Amino acid sequence: MKVSASSSSATKRLFELPLEDRLPPLPTAYLAGRDLDLLEPLKFLAPGELPNSAAEPAQDRAPLAAALAVANEAYGHPRAQELADRLADPATRVVVTGQQPGLFGGPLLALTKTLAAVRQVRALEARGESAVAVFWMATEDHDFAEVAQTTFLGRGQLQHFDLGEDPAPLLPVGMRTLGSGFDAVAAEIESLVGGEEATARLDRLRAWYRADARFGEAFARMLVGILGADAPLILDSMLSEAKRLQAPFLRRLVEARAELDDGFAQAERRIQERGHPLQVNPQPGLSPLFLLHGQERRRIEWQGDDRFGLRGVDGYSAPVAELLERLDDNPAVVSPGVLARPAIQDAILGSTLQVMGPSELSYLAQAAPSYRILGIDAPWTSLRPQALVLDGRQAGYLEELGISLAELLEQPLEKLLASRLGDDFVTPARERIGQLVAELRDGAVGLDPSLEKPWRKTRDLVDRALDQLASKVAAATARRHGVWLRRFEQLRDAILPDGHLQERELSTAFLYCRYGDDLVRSMLEQLDPDPRRMNVIRLE
Repeated sequence: MKVSASSSSATKRLFELPLEDRLPPLPTAYLAGRDLDLLEPLKFLAPGELPNSAAEPAQDRAPLAAALAVANEAYGHPRAQELADRLADPATRVVVTGQQPGLFGGPLLALTKTLAAVRQVRALEARGESAVAVFWMATEDHDFAEVAQTTFLGRGQLQHFDLGEDPAPLLPVGMRTLGSGFDAVAAEIESLVGGEEATARLDRLRAWYRADARFGEAFARMLVGILGADAPLILDSMLSEAKRLQAPFLRRLVEARAELDDGFAQAERRIQERGHPLQVNPQPGLSPLFLLHGQERRRIEWQGDDRFGLRGVDGYSAPVAELLERLDDNPAVVSPGVLARPAIQDAILGSTLQVMGPSELSYLAQAAPSYRILGIDAPWTSLRPQALVLDGRQAGYLEELGISLAELLEQPLEKLLASRLGDDFVTPARERIGQLVAELRDGAVGLDPSLEKPWRKTRDLVDRALDQLASKVAAATARRHGVWLRRFEQLRDAILPDGHLQERELSTAFLYCRYGDDLVRSMLEQLDPDPRRMNVIRLE
């Protein structure tokens, strides 16, 4: 027996998935209006609102805008000069987001973030304000494992691919090419992609992703290529003009190192006193900055009042004055870590709004002292929405049986199918049996109080026996309805691959190969900035 949703409102409920209980503690608190003082001087933007004040750019953005025009034209951005001219205007509001340049576009969440920033810009423009979106491409990051893997769905199961062992640990990814292992990965992916249209889309991606292409270049070209005129300006964090503009702010973090260290300690204490965990482990004496030492990005460690070392380099010690000289001579050798990067980013952009993910928002309270040290106008910050892409066939499976996303993610498939297909006769019988067993207690204990224990043993024995029967019935239902079980297994793999939400696991490239330009168009049309519930993007 098949059960269908009986109305449009019932159908809508099938695709509702609240996210408040699935978010980390600090973003949950911010959404509820609690503990917002932990973010100060940053301001949290509540869902449905727009920034009501703009940050004053800490410096002239024109040189950066000119460099971004050249870089984005090279990426193929059709509006590079137009958006760069807008950025150069100090009255323009900047909405910024970012991510590491992952293989084949990284997981879907990078695209979700990008489009959320674009939607915020559109909302500001609708209010009559000039605005531009900027994507901060974190090429200075050296986590090779994070950017060198991708996940596709093929042959009925998840397929994970990676570029192999890290050939140069601690080398920033922006200085790396995809390397010799890429062609083998691309060939395996090609064998999974079926159909003429999907193959043509993969061929398009491979024009950008090549063994000799750098991670940042390939990522930027893909993002611009699939978004076209809707693409934000892409800012490579290693861009020479960006590094030049960062230099005075990086210098300030070095000069105020003791004050900054105290600020971090106070922020960590306040967060923990409110009962929240720390997203970044406390590291007293460690700088939030890195130094490029040869081909390795090493964390700077403070040694006393006027010297520094490098974590992992035994015996390294030099005067802080030498570090400042190197920074002045070549700003590219110093880069911000996670607790300094947001403030450095906003210092050179004059950001009005950051769009951040749950983990990023979780550490922002720890990073807040960097803003106070730099003395810049802190922007608003918002939690990005989360997205789930379903096509008509997948949505139809849910509608045909009336199974909601929440049920699909939280209940065993066999039990779920049994209840929907009319074969779960154990549950109603169990309720009646439970009532009868409960009624036995009063008579037994009234006769002899020592019968309480035997009654409990009887109740537990009955419960276990019914559990075993229910399990066998569910398995029999699954065998009887094997086609439906396989459909829902595939659906769960698409929605919750490897137990993670889709956007954190599945590659943007996989979804682009499957859906093409409809993916971006549908996300732009359907993406709701509200992060409290899952954005179900339906493609027909």
